[in-house]
Amino acid sequence: MTKNIPENKARQGRWGWHGFQILIAGLLLALIAWGVSEIYGELIKAPNTGEHHVPAPPDSGPAPSG
Repeated sequence: MTKNIPENKARQGRWGWHGFQILIAGLLLALIAWGVSEIYGELIKAPNTGEHHVPAPPDSGPAPSG
């Protein structure tokens, strides 16, 4: 004859605080990695192209004849 076990006692294990702490630690590590990549991306960004000055061609007078 089989035993009848209540549902709450038949569980294999429970998550509890340990599982919750692991999930929170993983989330914090992901946020730290994201922040570091954002900072690194800002540091290596190419400078603005609008600030470069193009030199004007030299003003030449009439061509010398000769």
